[in-house]
Amino acid sequence: MVPTSAYLALSAVLFTIGVVGVLVRRNALIVFMSIELMLNSVNLAFIAFARQHLGIDGQVIVFFVLVVAAVEVVVGLALIVEIFRSRSTVDIDDVDLLRG
Repeated sequence: MVPTSAYLALSAVLFTIGVVGVLVRRNALIVFMSIELMLNSVNLAFIAFARQHLGIDGQVIVFFVLVVAAVEVVVGLALIVEIFRSRSTVDIDDVDLLRG
């Protein structure tokens, strides 16, 4: 049986990799994947705590996080495709259309 601390350590590592990906990378798709990695690491922590406390609350929260992540992917990828069509790049430094 794997202890809960191992799941939490793995979750922390995955979240850290996601944060580094968001902060370092300039490609919008890579940033999106890093955000998904952070969401999945949080889901792993919720499941670990739900398993430890024998509750269903963590699993319900994970379900909602998955729904929000799916919606985020649909909207985000639509925006990225539109930006790529208009600018021929997905580099977030080159996209400054919303600056005032």
